[in-house]
Amino acid sequence: MSRRYDSRTTIFSPEGRLYQVEYAMEAIGNAGSAIGILAKDGVVLVGEKKVTSKLLQTSSSTEKMYKIDDHVACAVAGIMSDANILINAARLQAQRYTFAYQEPMPVEQLVQSLCDTKQGYTQFGGLRPFGVSFLFAGWDKNFGFQLYMSDPSGNYGGWKAAAIGANNQAAQSMLKQDYKDDITREEAVQLVLKVLSKTMDSTSLTSEKLELAEVFLSSGKVKYQICSSESLSQLLLKFGLTQPPAESS
Repeated sequence: MSRRYDSRTTIFSPEGRLYQVEYAMEAIGNAGSAIGILAKDGVVLVGEKKVTSKLLQTSSSTEKMYKIDDHVACAVAGIMSDANILINAARLQAQRYTFAYQEPMPVEQLVQSLCDTKQGYTQFGGLRPFGVSFLFAGWDKNFGFQLYMSDPSGNYGGWKAAAIGANNQAAQSMLKQDYKDDITREEAVQLVLKVLSKTMDSTSLTSEKLELAEVFLSSGKVKYQICSSESLSQLLLKFGLTQPPAESS
């Protein structure tokens, strides 16, 4: 039934569906997963790096986590080339706001401006929706710490805990069971690693396959911190989610 209606993003099917947008969401379902948790003293983001080949040089820069402004960061799942375009647009928007008003852009306003761009690509002919979902973590003076999720349709929402990418349904149901409203940042790190360890396709969890980032307040200023590979390995051992490295023969 969908064949007649899925060639363009601008045509609704008789059931009221936009198939190209749904296909874009399907593409994200095959990407490395990312999970975000809102704690009372910060926001924790974790992402799964898909290692497609042993010959691939692991990037020294981050693949899943990006800083947009001093007070906002995001985790990405989907087509990275699409994500780069949107991240650059968000960075530009944030700097323009700071230049005009001499204060950081409110987190939701930044997310909304980016989602407006995404929505435009679902409404005009000849354009393909962005095949990428984001988890935005940030802090502003209006609402404190915030976590938002957006998808290719341009929809976004505020979440206490959210998952995107591969196996996101399983991760979401685990978060629903284990999340507490007064969770601390340290507990959020433990929960996010536990959920990812159980939902990842890979059998063993190692620091090479993960990226962990946190947004928190330090001395009254917002700080964005990416966890180093060594710290991540120690955290995995501490929480009993990985085995100590075996001796290579």
